[in-house]
Amino acid sequence: MRSRNPVFSRRGFSRDNGYAGFNTAPQAGGPAVATQGNPYAQPTGDQYAQNPYAQNPYAQQDLQYGAPPQAPAATGRMTIDDVVLRTASTLGVLILTAALSWALLPIDDANISRSYGIGIGAALIGMVLAFVQSFKRKASPALILAYAAFEGVFLGVVSNIVDNRIADGAAMQAVIGTMAVFAGVLIAYKAGWIRVNRRFYGFVMAAALGFILLMTVNLLFAVFGGGDGLGFRSGALGVVFGIIGIILGACFLALDFKQVEDGVAYGAPREEAWLAAFGLTLTLVWIYLEFLRLISILNSND
Repeated sequence: MRSRNPVFSRRGFSRDNGYAGFNTAPQAGGPAVATQGNPYAQPTGDQYAQNPYAQNPYAQQDLQYGAPPQAPAATGRMTIDDVVLRTASTLGVLILTAALSWALLPIDDANISRSYGIGIGAALIGMVLAFVQSFKRKASPALILAYAAFEGVFLGVVSNIVDNRIADGAAMQAVIGTMAVFAGVLIAYKAGWIRVNRRFYGFVMAAALGFILLMTVNLLFAVFGGGDGLGFRSGALGVVFGIIGIILGACFLALDFKQVEDGVAYGAPREEAWLAAFGLTLTLVWIYLEFLRLISILNSND
């Protein structure tokens, strides 16, 4: 199962990641495949029986003194705590730069063009950094945090413009909406209400492809034909497509949760937590922008 985030299409987040075996069916005359090629796998019962040196020489001593058996030493695998910490760091940098750009870049009539230009430039730099990290074989914390910083500048400028010129309080509403979607999808995923399987993945990817193609065509018509293009981002159609964009973002969030869960279960190395944080940040930024766009359309129609 793969998420739409390219950063999750990685060796550490897939079944053939080389850090764990995933075919648990035993082979004739040998141990279970789950331990083959996995330096972190624990021996099975059969392996203990066949290999006297695989026994823990301290197990009996622990029991003799009434102490519980000692847990295996840390192996450098990714944990949920690692993902939470890296995601908090990435989002923290993004929020900080967004707040600074909101406060320091003026959007009055005399300076709005300059501030908007800075925001668009930061967005382009962030996009380039995102593509570079997506195609790197290993996570680069500096690159990921730099992406978050530039993306934060763009979000700060755009949010300030929408909040002060189109819809008062739009930024806070978009933040609350994004948090609500994140919490709702997480609860639904953990409760088993959302079942991420191949059918779910195929449906989401097909819908996303169609959505992106329509938005691209609409943008081209707007650039070369002027106005609102085909109208997919304004009026009633804009509201419909804004809701669809948020729903797709929620679906991608479920795919991201599945990828993180699989990465932890399959023994991805700890540095992959930065890629998990990067992927989650991409999805949350998308959801936030869709909320901001939807709020703008609703207020412009009043």
